[in-house]
Amino acid sequence: MDALFGVLQILTVVLVLVLLYRPLGDYMARIYSSSRDLRGERGFYRLIGVDSSSEQTWPAYLRGVLAFSLIGVLFVYAVQRLQAVLPYSLGFPAVPEGLSFNTAASFVANTNWQSYSPDVTMGYAVQALGLVVQNFVSAAVGLAVAIAVIRGLARVKSGTIGNFWVDLTRGVIRLLLPGAVFAAFVLLLGGVVQNVAGFTDVTTLTGGSATVPGGPVASQEAIKLLGTNGGGFYNANSAHPFENPTAWTNVVEVLLMLVIPFALPRTFGRLVGSTKQGLAIVAVMTTIFAVSLAAMTWFELRGAGTATQLAGGAMEGKEARFGIWGSTLFGSTSTLTSTGAVNSMHDSYTALGGMMAMLNMMLGEIAPGGVGSGLYGMLVLAVITVFIAGLLVGRTPEYLGKKVGPREIKLASLYILVTPTIVLAFTALSFAIPAVRADVEGTSIANPGLHGFSEVLYAFTSAANNNGSAFAGLTASTPWFTTTLGIAMLLGRFVPIVLVLALAGSFAAQDRVPATAGTLPTLRPQFVGLLTGVSVIVTALTYFPVLALGPLAEGLQ
Repeated sequence: MDALFGVLQILTVVLVLVLLYRPLGDYMARIYSSSRDLRGERGFYRLIGVDSSSEQTWPAYLRGVLAFSLIGVLFVYAVQRLQAVLPYSLGFPAVPEGLSFNTAASFVANTNWQSYSPDVTMGYAVQALGLVVQNFVSAAVGLAVAIAVIRGLARVKSGTIGNFWVDLTRGVIRLLLPGAVFAAFVLLLGGVVQNVAGFTDVTTLTGGSATVPGGPVASQEAIKLLGTNGGGFYNANSAHPFENPTAWTNVVEVLLMLVIPFALPRTFGRLVGSTKQGLAIVAVMTTIFAVSLAAMTWFELRGAGTATQLAGGAMEGKEARFGIWGSTLFGSTSTLTSTGAVNSMHDSYTALGGMMAMLNMMLGEIAPGGVGSGLYGMLVLAVITVFIAGLLVGRTPEYLGKKVGPREIKLASLYILVTPTIVLAFTALSFAIPAVRADVEGTSIANPGLHGFSEVLYAFTSAANNNGSAFAGLTASTPWFTTTLGIAMLLGRFVPIVLVLALAGSFAAQDRVPATAGTLPTLRPQFVGLLTGVSVIVTALTYFPVLALGPLAEGLQ
């Protein structure tokens, strides 16, 4: 019965995504290709002094991204430090300096890593002014960068790739804001909390007492999922009944995480003039997603030992109202989309089940990835794929009529190397520096040994890939982790953006070359299979040695 219900959930998700793929993808293509501004948008452009009809070179576009993000970090940091004097603070003091930096970096980087319990640390003003605003704009930044990369591939001999301020504004006003309002309404119907009632004392079923916090949860839940931000209003995240009350709201939340990233390949196809190109990309995303979900579900259903098998699977750390299937569907979705929201504790997964969540992030979260970031990550891998194919046939490779020369392959290679370098370097430093290791092992790691190593590896993997989920056994509110994780989140977000925008500018400046007999067709199953293989080999195998030290070793014990 559980299996049947789980399969029905998966089929529901697939059906809705298929139905929305074309209309939503086409709508997003119109948003970013339209020459008309809405009245409210024109007023905003006048306010910030932007000419919406002018376009930017890739360095100017990048300066806009970095300047806007820097202002975001400073603002979110400031509102946390000023929390005690803000309205609706609920009596909470100012957030400590290190934690304020970590949180500001996290939300601006679209990571939403939370080294604190949100419902007992931040009042409504900080949640609304700082965190919710960044949920919108950080997602819009990712979308803008993805659209800039698409323009780079679509344009011929152009020195520009669009206007960042226009792309940012349209992403928020035309897509994320109306989508979040609709999603919040659906979640409200499902029983998600939305109020400013503060704390309520209640009597439990056993006759005890408990303090239950309210809050504007549905509105924050909607955009945190739709924008693949992650985090949660409550410490238990989407395992909390006020955030995710029922099995059907669980399916809705999964759909919110997947709907934009899976529709973006259609947008890509429309903007480059070939919807079949988008189908090839979405086929790769779907293949990786299906294999990952199947593997994680199998590991959790199989369990390890007599007790878990008699229970029908590894149910520790999972909500009974979701079960194994609903938990692994949510867990695979959140770690493959850079969302970081959880409805079960990944730390309680079997060793190999937890490894799958980790591996999803190590792939670069490309199946389908975060809002915007998943698509431009997959396009970088497509560039590497055609380069490898070009080496096999001994000719200069091209993608969508654009040559992949030394400059392009260097930028693509650096893009692939950035995140593993951050993850492996900070993980190594956590154990290589004697004083830091003593603090990590004595304070942060609750489960010493192989699992404790996995907790640290998971934390830096999550931070550098802008995911935000965590193995629950790690105490990350220490000076070492708040600082290094904050740095990892910023580097993992913005260094790849620098490289991918430079790649977009390089492609935009090129002329289009005609296809020849030696050109790799990028519409056929051959390319889908090759791109799938490259996506796994180039990214995941980089981490194989470190996985062998943690989850693989633990799982094979």
